[in-house]
Amino acid sequence: MNLNKPFSDIASLISSGNNIVYSIIFTTCLYVTLLACQDVKENSAATVRIVKSDSGYVVLRNGKAFGIKGASGASNFQTLHEAGGNCVRIWDTTHLQQILDSAHANNIAVIAGLPMQNSDQIDLYNDPVKVLQQLSQFQSLIDRHKNHPALLMWCLGNELDFPYNPSYNNFYDAFNAITKMIRHLDPNHPVTTTVLNFNQKYIANIQLRCDLDLISFNIFNNISLLKEDLKSFSWFWNGPYMLLEWGTDGPWTGTQRTAWGAFIENPSKKKADVILNRYRQEMPLKDPRLVGNFIFYWGSKQETTHTWFSIFDESGRKSEPVAIMESIWTGKLPQEHYPQIRYMLLNNKGAADNILLNPGEMMRPELVMHEKDSIMSVQWEIFTEDWYKENGQNSTRKLLPLDRKIEPAGKLTTEFTSPMEEGPYRIFAKIYDYNGNFATCNTPFYVVSDR
Repeated sequence: MNLNKPFSDIASLISSGNNIVYSIIFTTCLYVTLLACQDVKENSAATVRIVKSDSGYVVLRNGKAFGIKGASGASNFQTLHEAGGNCVRIWDTTHLQQILDSAHANNIAVIAGLPMQNSDQIDLYNDPVKVLQQLSQFQSLIDRHKNHPALLMWCLGNELDFPYNPSYNNFYDAFNAITKMIRHLDPNHPVTTTVLNFNQKYIANIQLRCDLDLISFNIFNNISLLKEDLKSFSWFWNGPYMLLEWGTDGPWTGTQRTAWGAFIENPSKKKADVILNRYRQEMPLKDPRLVGNFIFYWGSKQETTHTWFSIFDESGRKSEPVAIMESIWTGKLPQEHYPQIRYMLLNNKGAADNILLNPGEMMRPELVMHEKDSIMSVQWEIFTEDWYKENGQNSTRKLLPLDRKIEPAGKLTTEFTSPMEEGPYRIFAKIYDYNGNFATCNTPFYVVSDR
């Protein structure tokens, strides 16, 4: 029996009644073909447009308004969907296919980052071969992923500088060549870029020298200035925008430090409060130009500490900011309980007291809680302070604790011996409740040796 016969031949055999097996084969082949066609339809690329309506700018996805409820991160997509979120922003193309597939499986759209080198890389942009190589790499990525149904937009670069000086002309030429290539290969997905905070000079240069569908901002404590900044510059630029990163204050200018320069991190409860208040009071929600905002960071990452921006732990367990975002996205009060740490004391001193210890000195950390119920365990860890920066950026390398203890429910204190080597350190506490949710707090200290 020849199974390679064309459908017309098989149909002929069926009509003549020669073989009932051919009838089964034909029906099966036809069914598989119809399924394949249906699958192609379901998995075809989404057509995305940003249009201006009477009520303001709106993102249209396959002709329907798509109200972005976003998070910056590349994991915990199922939890994002369950919390009411519908979009993620990622920074580069590492594991892009896997991320797009996982997002699609959880009804999440993706703004994919293209990691373009910054304008200060003069040697690169003055070298036509390197510029062409960067363009070619992005062209291959666009062509490979442009038809994925989870793709929403492309973001060219992250926190790029857009200076005016003519010496940067080659950078603008390279930038525009990439956007032109994207529009040619993939006219179905808008293109944006991100600017750190609201920088009028950069926005002006983008408007005058670049071709983008919208501008995006990464903005944290400066979000308090955003409404006024947008209003005062609307005479020149009045287009659509997104906030691709916003959230709690980070380890940078404006955040309190110790005498030796270690940034003081808020407990997770305080971060949750900052996020909620920032959204309610400072987010330009009534601005018809705002088409989406993305909480930072939907996952777990090392940046000065492993807890500073991490809304989840490394196992995917949740902290209180997840509940805050769920209430924002769904309009419902969160039902789950989260541990709430007020602050930590180390030998009866707080983080702002510039805690100095001798080598081998007894350490007695203690947690003060808002509520003490539902605590399953407390994990204590001591780390060296992370000063390492690569290319001016905070390190993302994972550090290993120097010492660790786990205390049972109800015990909010423990004992350590301070490290023998002089230098800056932090002691961390992570509380887990019986729901598997957690809260964090840490305190910097310095070991001083007279040797």
